[in-house]
Amino acid sequence: MIMDLFNLDNKIAIVTGCSSLKGIGYSIAEGLAEAGADIAGVARSDLSEVKKSIESNTGKKFLKIQVDLLEEESINKIVEEALAKYGQIDILVNNAGIIRRHPILDFSVKDWDDVLTVNLRSLFLLSQKTAKYFIENNIKGKIINIVSMLSYQGGVFVPSYTASKHAVAGITKSFCNELAAKNINVNAIAPGYIATNNTAPLRQDKKRSENILNRIPAGRWGKNEDLKGAAIFLASKASNYMNGAIVPVDGGWLSS
Repeated sequence: MIMDLFNLDNKIAIVTGCSSLKGIGYSIAEGLAEAGADIAGVARSDLSEVKKSIESNTGKKFLKIQVDLLEEESINKIVEEALAKYGQIDILVNNAGIIRRHPILDFSVKDWDDVLTVNLRSLFLLSQKTAKYFIENNIKGKIINIVSMLSYQGGVFVPSYTASKHAVAGITKSFCNELAAKNINVNAIAPGYIATNNTAPLRQDKKRSENILNRIPAGRWGKNEDLKGAAIFLASKASNYMNGAIVPVDGGWLSS
């Protein structure tokens, strides 16, 4: 049956940045669990509410891994705890990201370094470690990066975020070029303007929000659950010949 291509039963997915019930990471983790996967959720803050919600809504297991991705030793902890709990890893979703908003002329080195460390350095290290595990254990693994509309544009007041998301789009293609032949699919999702905590300042700015909505053919801000379908597709057998792709889920923003 065609729907079996999207079945994630007996799969284990690591999803970073899923601490908020209103966030993209939570919706992706929930979607993968709805498709059959057990989840290892990663966040800096407490994951108790997320665990309770996903396990009660889907019947799947949720492992809490509370770490700070600004600390490099977190990378080993994520993989080690996931393997200790589940004995395997099949899917990695690099969703964790932070954003700092200041004019370029006032932008601090600390804000630059923090954003690049979480959004890019930790993603590279976790992908590298997970890919080594896939290869050593002959696993047809899936790595899904979360990029942004600012992987295509410059943005305003977010130079480090923009730089990081351009870089993640590039590293997705770079990883693909080396790992596709090893049966590891590396792809990315580019969310459009989604109603999250990160976009709250834009939605609160009446003029900016109106300008954004006027450009989106779908005529609305995205919802977190709008990312579920793309995540399940890229995590499943249905995408086995997808390599190095960046899939926009943007209501048509890039087409307008």
